[in-house]
Parts: sequence; structure tokens; C-alpha cells
Amino acid sequence: MRTIDDIAEEYDFLDGDERYRLLIELGRELEPMPDALKTEATQVKGCSAAVWVYPTREGDRLHFLADSNAAITKGIVALVIAAVQDRPAAEVADTDIAAALEPFDLKNQLSSNRTQGVPNMIALIRETAGRIAAER
Repeated sequence: MRTIDDIAEEYDFLDGDERYRLLIELGRELEPMPDALKTEATQVKGCSAAVWVYPTREGDRLHFLADSNAAITKGIVALVIAAVQDRPAAEVADTDIAAALEPFDLKNQLSSNRTQGVPNMIALIRETAGRIAAER
């Protein structure tokens, strides 16, 4: 998976439709999430499209599996995941994911219904990471 900084650099050089294409491409690059993990417990509430996020542990690091049933939304999910993928749980819990997404100016680039679930997705990821970090 690309880093959030690499994606931001590429995104900055693009405009309009090219940015949409990049988001769709990022979504396609997400690691496949098994259907068995797409449950009500892993579904992000408040998203206009269906979005699922499932954390796995690799030592002290979190690795997220995620998916969406909408191409652009899946790309946004990929952006969020890129900001925290394979980092220690405590670091993920402390990461200002919204700030990491600021270079993408999603609120002005996309319709509000595409971005309305982003704060809920961020909250879910940070709360889960905080809970896992506290277990250690």
C-alpha cells in the first residue's frame, strides 16, 4: 500500500476527474476483505455507502482490512487506512487522521454524502487502536 504522503504528492498534481480516477485506483489496490468479515460489527455507521473496517494485529502493529460497495468511497477508505496502516496501536490511536487527510481537501472535492462517514471511520479506527494499545 502506498503511503499517505506519496498519495498526497500524486493527488496534488491532478485535477477534477483525474483525482476521482486516483481514488478509484486506490480503492482497487486495497487488500481484499473476506466477506465473512463484512458484518454489522465491522460496518462503519453513518456512511452513505456500506463501509467495513476490520483491524488485525501483527505484533504491536495494526493492519486494517477494509472495503466499501462504492468505488469512490472505497478510495476514501484507502486514504484513511494509508494514514495508519501497519503502525503500532498506540501511534494509530494518537494519529490525527483528519489532519493527514487535509491535503486532499475532500470536503471541497467530493459531495458531502461521500464524505459524511469519514469522521465516523476515523473515530472507529482510533477507538479500536486505543482499546488494543491499552490491552498491552
